[in-house]
Amino acid sequence: MSSMVVTANGNDSKKFKGEDKMDGAPSRVLHIRKLPGEVTETEVIALGLPFGKVTNILMLKGKNQAFLELATEEAAITMVNYYSAVTPHLRNQPIYIQYSNHKELKTDNTLNQRAQAVLQAVTAVQTANTPLSGTAVSESAVTPAQSPVLRIIIDNMYYPVTLDVLHQIFSKFGAVLKIITFTKNNQFQALLQYGDPVNAQQAKLALDGQNIYNACCTLRIDFSKLVNLNVKYNNDKSRDYTRPDLPSGDGQPALDPAIAAAFAKETSLLGLPVAAVPGALSPLAIPNAAAAAAAGRVGLPGVSAGGNTVLLVSNLNEEMVTPQSLFTLFGVYGDVQRVKILYNKKDSALIQMADGNQSQLAMNHLNGQKMYGKIIRVTLSKHQTVQLPREGLDDQGLTKDFGNSPLHRFKKPGSKNFQNIFPPSATLHLSNIPPSVAEEDLRTLFANTGGTVKAFKFFQRDHKMALLQMATVEEAIQALIDLHNYNLGENHHLRVSFSKSTI
Repeated sequence: MSSMVVTANGNDSKKFKGEDKMDGAPSRVLHIRKLPGEVTETEVIALGLPFGKVTNILMLKGKNQAFLELATEEAAITMVNYYSAVTPHLRNQPIYIQYSNHKELKTDNTLNQRAQAVLQAVTAVQTANTPLSGTAVSESAVTPAQSPVLRIIIDNMYYPVTLDVLHQIFSKFGAVLKIITFTKNNQFQALLQYGDPVNAQQAKLALDGQNIYNACCTLRIDFSKLVNLNVKYNNDKSRDYTRPDLPSGDGQPALDPAIAAAFAKETSLLGLPVAAVPGALSPLAIPNAAAAAAAGRVGLPGVSAGGNTVLLVSNLNEEMVTPQSLFTLFGVYGDVQRVKILYNKKDSALIQMADGNQSQLAMNHLNGQKMYGKIIRVTLSKHQTVQLPREGLDDQGLTKDFGNSPLHRFKKPGSKNFQNIFPPSATLHLSNIPPSVAEEDLRTLFANTGGTVKAFKFFQRDHKMALLQMATVEEAIQALIDLHNYNLGENHHLRVSFSKSTI
């Protein structure tokens, strides 16, 4: 079996003559040519990962070439066959993969330290994610390795977070290659791939636990089990910044770019070196009235808070729904100003929120949820306001003005309610419980809404608050509508909201 001992200085042209022939005997060592100048070891390794374990790599930066060694010849054959039918690309540039005429890759590790370090990191990540039976593995053996892919969860997502906002924030730590956003477990999440694991580590250290906007949109960051992302479409949900030629698929814009730009402008990271910003993404202070209007906190004459404030809700249960029930449910995500159930189409309603960001938030969280046995549809309306009925006209109570309601959750700037906005869930957060009310009282109260109480737990330090879990999300929605602001006596009105916790 032939092997080769090479160095990593990129001046080995004589040793690699003969690699140019396209047809060769199968080998677990593959020769990759025409690489982009700035390509990283991680990107080259990622080419081989779907086909099996990568055991060695040699980068020849000066020649725009690399050698990749897989664990088995079968894996290499599968990889070559696949890329014979599908032209591989790195950073929007086609590359060429063929068998090497060497059967084994022996590198001078002292000159190839960076590539070996990346390979060891990837291998350790793979090992850490492989179930081990009958083998004791010390934690230190798997924890030092890091993937170039970060898993990002957004907590307290009061304002929408777009793919472009994530790109601007994370680009401060290195070149962002790919982003995929999705919703899992009722939480907005993203996978973000850097060209280098070191950049991912720096971003995690600097950003984990920081808020994107004032007192909300908290970043929770960890390393992903993945080391390479496969992006099929460039749209508002996913993007491969190395492949601008990708189709857009069926993605629809999730947020008006003007709104995203207004928010992006407010983040203290954007446009400044991270080192120059104490606390990086520390909670924002709205510097002036115009910026406050853009962030949806105040309204100025002639200044839009961004986006339409009116929602169209359809497929309602017209026998059950009332303006009050819609006010209570949609009030979880913003301050509802007016509700109008349509006179000639009573399974539909218009809901006017205090600003465009609240309407976007309500639409994101409530579209597709089940209310009174029917899956409701929530979209932005073409109307800019909800008109009240003309004076003297009886509209059968279908229209109601809630502008001065004392039950608005978000009237006070900096309220803790901004930090506790979550998608509908089976678990409810209860607060403002008087000392005389026991667990059994609350269980009975919520069971009377027609659902099943699965679990209950008082907060250990504060019995004014508790978690209560219904059997389904639909039952929790019903219970919230029926019991938010319920009078428990002793001048205590129950406060009910959705929780991210489980019992």
